[in-house]
Amino acid sequence: MKWNNKYIYPRSTRSLSSGFRNYQIGGINLPSVTSVLSATKSEEDKAALAAWKARIGEAEAERIKNEASSRGNSMHKIIEQYLLNQLNQELIEEDNKAKKMAEEIIDNGIKNKLTEVWGCESTIYFPGKYAGTADCIGIYEGKESILDFKQSNKPKREEFIDDYFYQVAAYSLAHNTVYNSNITQGVILLCTVDNLFQYFKIQGNKLLEYQKKFLDKVEQYHHQKNLK
Repeated sequence: MKWNNKYIYPRSTRSLSSGFRNYQIGGINLPSVTSVLSATKSEEDKAALAAWKARIGEAEAERIKNEASSRGNSMHKIIEQYLLNQLNQELIEEDNKAKKMAEEIIDNGIKNKLTEVWGCESTIYFPGKYAGTADCIGIYEGKESILDFKQSNKPKREEFIDDYFYQVAAYSLAHNTVYNSNITQGVILLCTVDNLFQYFKIQGNKLLEYQKKFLDKVEQYHHQKNLK
């Protein structure tokens, strides 16, 4: 794995407005990819989330969400340090769950597959439409790719990870638009709290389809915002 700083990614500042994250790039505020996805969820998805919260209670739902967020942030940081060749294993507790999850992703999904890195935790934006932070950009299994690292309480089935596919589609479209790159696949590397590694890939026509559908969601997001 080698680093190739072939693209210069912009600096940005982040802010929260009405619960949604925004990026400020060059003095322009853009909604985050995750904000667009959250604001345009289907009524079915909203109902399923509300039913889950009602079943376990608001306090427990909040606890689970915060715990997952903290664990995910720690896991991402460890993978980022590995990609930057700054990982000091001695400073991480052996029983650290995030460490074990990061190691599963590194050993099973990154080593010998990710051959070139252009950026990690890099800001990517589509001019005038949206922005986000890509976990990793580079050459994966011989193809220009966007990589996204995920953690989960339980295994995922491909038919239930639309938002993951939308994310990598959004990042790949933005990168290709701004840098004239040729990113043709998105890769999701996931580990559960029980250290089960999962690998998902989206490419070709399916990636193009999700790019188009995400742009429709962006238009829906801005339309909803203008109505308010």
